[in-house]
Parts: sequence; C-alpha cells; structure tokens
Amino acid sequence: MPGKTEELDGKRRLKARQSAVVRFAGDSGDGMQLAGTQFTDTSAIVGNDVATLPDYPAEIRAPAGTVAGVSGFQINFSSEDIYTPGDKVDALIAMNPAALKAHIPEVKREGIVVVNESEFTKTNLKKAGYPAGHNPLEDEVFLESYQVMSVPITRLNEESLAESGMGAKDIGRCKNMFALGIIYWLYNRPLETTERYITNYFAEKKNKPEVAEANIKALRSGYYFGETAELFTERYQINRADITPGQYRKVVGNEALAMGLVTASKLSKRELVYCSYPITPASTVLHALAGLRHFGVKTFQAEDEIAAVCGAIGVSYAGGLGVTGTSGPGLALKSEAIGLAVMTELPLVIVNVQRGGPSTGLPTKTEQSDLLQTLWGRNGDCPVVVIAPKSPADCFDAAIEASRIAMTHTVPVVLLTDGYLANGSEPWPVPKAEELEPIVVPDAPKLEEDAIFAPYDRDPETLARPWVSPGVKGYEHRIGGLEKQNITGNVNYDPENHQMMTAVRKEKVDRIANVIPPIEPFGSASGELLIVGWGGTYGSIHTAVESQREKGRDVSSIHLRHMNPMPSNLSEVLKRFKHVLVPELNTGQLRLLLRSKYLVDARGLNKVQGKPFLVEEIEQAIELMLEDGFGDHEYLMPRNHAVSTSDQNYDFMTKDGRAE
Repeated sequence: MPGKTEELDGKRRLKARQSAVVRFAGDSGDGMQLAGTQFTDTSAIVGNDVATLPDYPAEIRAPAGTVAGVSGFQINFSSEDIYTPGDKVDALIAMNPAALKAHIPEVKREGIVVVNESEFTKTNLKKAGYPAGHNPLEDEVFLESYQVMSVPITRLNEESLAESGMGAKDIGRCKNMFALGIIYWLYNRPLETTERYITNYFAEKKNKPEVAEANIKALRSGYYFGETAELFTERYQINRADITPGQYRKVVGNEALAMGLVTASKLSKRELVYCSYPITPASTVLHALAGLRHFGVKTFQAEDEIAAVCGAIGVSYAGGLGVTGTSGPGLALKSEAIGLAVMTELPLVIVNVQRGGPSTGLPTKTEQSDLLQTLWGRNGDCPVVVIAPKSPADCFDAAIEASRIAMTHTVPVVLLTDGYLANGSEPWPVPKAEELEPIVVPDAPKLEEDAIFAPYDRDPETLARPWVSPGVKGYEHRIGGLEKQNITGNVNYDPENHQMMTAVRKEKVDRIANVIPPIEPFGSASGELLIVGWGGTYGSIHTAVESQREKGRDVSSIHLRHMNPMPSNLSEVLKRFKHVLVPELNTGQLRLLLRSKYLVDARGLNKVQGKPFLVEEIEQAIELMLEDGFGDHEYLMPRNHAVSTSDQNYDFMTKDGRAE
C-alpha cells in the first residue's frame, strides 16, 4: 500500500508502506530459515505485526541446486493487524536459479527480485531445469516484469571475509547473512537483534567467536552494500503496529503447543509425560518439551508410534498427564491403542499435526485431510473429543483446553493442528500465570467402610468415571480393552450392557458441548452467505470476509474450534443464512459432516496443494457464491490462484492434469 515518501538524499527515498511480504529462498543448505527467522524477530521487536510461512523441501537433502531442494521462508510484516503470511510477494531473495524458478510465480508484477548472480552459471541453470542457453537474467520480458537486482552475493561475501582466516566452506555459510543485510537496509531494519543472536549463539553457546565475527561482518557488509551500491531508488518503512500494551513475544505454533501442555501440567498439578516417535511436522513438539526438563517435564522417544501412544496411556493410568504426538500416518498406527483409551476412559491427549497425504505424501507441506480419520478412524463406535486451534498462538490455549477436557471428563482428546500452524509464527501476548484458570481434577469418591470401589460409577452431570491412580489403598481395580460392565468395570459380554456402554461413551462426549461456548458469527447474525472454516484456514477466511464486507457484500463467517462435539447452537446459526461455503484444505470433509448432520446445502472450496489458502482465492469463491456462480458444482478447487467453474476438469493422462 503506498504511503508517505521522505527524501533520504538526492537519489533515494524512504517510502512508508502499511505492509510488505518478503520471501527468502535458496538451497536447503543456504540458511534461508535462519535468515527468515531473524528478519521476523527483528520486525516483531520493532513493533510490527508479523505472520510467517516456512517452506521446507520434502527430502532431507535433495540434490543441491534443484527445485526439489529449495527451502523458502515468507514473512508478512505490517503496521496493521494481519492474519496471513500474505498472498503475493513484494520482495524475493533468490540465492540460486532453482530458488528463482520455484518462487517467481508468487512475486507481484514489478515486485523486487534480488538474485545472487554469482550462482547463475550454466551448470546451476541446467540443474534448475532451465532450457539450454537460457538465462532469466538476460530475458528482456523477465527484466521488464520485475525490479531485478542482480547482486554477486557469493563473490561479495567471499571478498568481505577474505581476511577472516576461515575456509571457503565456512565463508560460504555466511552468505545468508550478507543477503539478510541487504534486505535489512531495504526495509530500514536495525541490525542489533541479529547481531545479538549471532553473538549469543556462536560466541557464547558454541564457543566459536570467529564464526560470530564473520557472520556479523557479512551482515554489515550486505547492509552497507545496499547503502552504497545505489541499485535501489527507494527504501521502505513499515511503522509500528497499534497493539494492545503488554508483554509480547514471537511464538511458533509447535512451540506454543508445547508451552500450553506444560502450563496444563502446572494448572492441574499432574506430571506431564510426552511420548512420541519422531515424525514431520510434529517432531519439534518433542524437541521443545525435551528442553523444558526444569519444569518437571518428561519426554519419551519411543521406538514406534504404537509404543508411544501406549506409553502415554500408561502415564494416564498412573495418574499423570499422558500426551502423545504424531502426524497423519502415525495417527493411523495409533488407532487401536486410542480405542483402548476410549474403552478404559482414561485421560489422553493426542497431538496430530496434519500433513499432505495419503501414505508418506507431502511430509513438509500442510493439509487438513485427517478430520474424518480423527473422528472415525478406529474400529467400533469409538468417540473422541477433537479440538482444532486457529493460529500458531492459539495452539497454546488449545493445548490447555484439550488437557482440561481430557482430565475432567476422563476422555481422549485429539488436538488437530497442521503443518502451517506448526511452523508458522506470530506475536503472542504472554499471559499472566495468576490469571490462568486452574484445572481441577475431581477427587476419587469417598468409600464407606468395607465398600468396593466401582471404577465406572459416573459423575451424574459429565458421565466422567473416577480417575484413580493404581496402588491407592481401597481403590484397587482393573481395566482393559474388553467391554466393561456398567458401574463395576468387570469384563462383561452381555448384549444389552454393550449397547448401553456404547451409548454412554458417546453421550459423555456429546455432553461436553454443554461446557464449550456457543459459536458467534463474525459479521451479521444472519444473511446471504456464511463462510464456515476450521483450523489453520482462519487467517485467510477472516481477511477475505473482512475485505468483502468492506466492499458492501453480505457475507459473514464462523470458525469452528470444537470439531467433536460441535457447538450446541451450530444448527441454528447455519439455518440463518441462505448459502454456506466451506473452505478447507481437503476434498470436503467438514462439508460432508455439515451436509449429513445439519442438512444444509453447503458448498466447498477445496484446496489440496500442500499450501494454505490465498485470500484472493476465498474472495473469488465468495463473489461466485453471491452471484450464484457455483451452479451445480458442490465444490470448486483453486487452479493457479484462481477459482472458476470453467477450470475444474483434469486431463488425467497429462503430467499436470491439463490438456496438451
């Protein structure tokens, strides 16, 4: 957004903007995640609202210089409230030809493209898949479409560190800091935050002061290059956001989730034991919790998914807060053991960080395709509670809520996040510990003299059974996977008892709707069109609906956090709107639930590209719905950033699904 322009000198100007979207991209060994993280931290500290989208290659180490090996990091930073990492990129930093090829389609026309021309050799162009003899830096159409700044970053970085005494390989590792310095200058960012990080990490933690000195020198060299090279006619200033006063910090989704679990442990006075098998993109929850041992946290890296969930069930049986974490493939492996937790009615929190599937699928990309598996992917009638946070920071609150429900209702709870939330970040107002509501776990019932403890004698309001640790005198009992007799918990095969116990397990979950808040639409209470979202689609939906309402369109939205049970007033809210549109990163799983349970003619916007929704995709779908443009289509799928009824058929005999 254009703004006030201030003359810096006779040639360059400082131009105020409301927001900017920057993407760092390079080989997976080029340090793009670190550069992006440092730019994010600096922007948060100077007072901007930020939202990020790290983009990792699926392979652990794809061939260097190939498109498959490109690692990217996108940040949207603003002086206003923002909810997404941005649609189109204002400035792309491409460290090699593959990075340029992979990410140039997302750059705005006439956007800034800073390329490391040192790497645009014939060999690297070939690795990136460019035609023989073609160099985009010599393409007139390309050069006319963008503000291309060709900078020999590799060479300049080597020259700046020629007297460092370091080897060529170590010097090459500093070029991400040179590139970061250029962008710091371009967007008028201070260097102090990154210099402090480099000093703390390399000089103090790693005891490598020479590495710290080299990286700081590369950072400053990039900054001074931007200042003296006169490649840019403008610099940009994004002012502080007007935010509620308080203590803030940048938080990543999986980090927030880990802190939420620790907080729930403290609020309930129950020991937290996190049992997990490493799997992308859930592994960083394990990493985060392993670093919090001083809060009494225990972590268990199991040999497989089944051992992990069974370990967590054992923790719950022993009276602790048992949590297991995984992604979609691992959830499938855990299904039988989750059924055991349902049968034994033990508190259990299962973290499922969704990724692209099926099978191994897209390990580092986001998707929302585990909803139906989470609800019903077990043998028998096997109900669990499902909670889906809406943003990286919301993972903190959702983890506390999942733990609270699990322990107070003696029921397994699945915390359903996704790769976008797990790796994304945003400013988080740090809560005051004394203002958090304690988790009060009901005490075991007092027994009369000579009375026998009945492990399935339920609370009349919640239907929760007593949660008693083994070994407590007078409360000896046994539980297991075979069907239980009501009240006593003895093994029972009676047909009527099985039907009743199946019904009571379902009813116990259904009654949790009594303690969750009713859903309230954003916008109007009734009207023409209601957008229904869940999970990580919140930012894109909210921004799109806000934009469309500013244009005078009759559209509102609700965002579901509680997927099972759903809010008790959901049916009433749905029926107050003429049309319902459900954007989700799958082929229509929530839409299927709404159509079957609430009998509404919900239409879908379904994206399964491993990427979050763009705001413009949802806005286009809104406009089509309001113009009755969906026709007989039950759902539409975005193609190349556009939503249209004329672009929905795939030619399955071509590599990209399009007619040759």
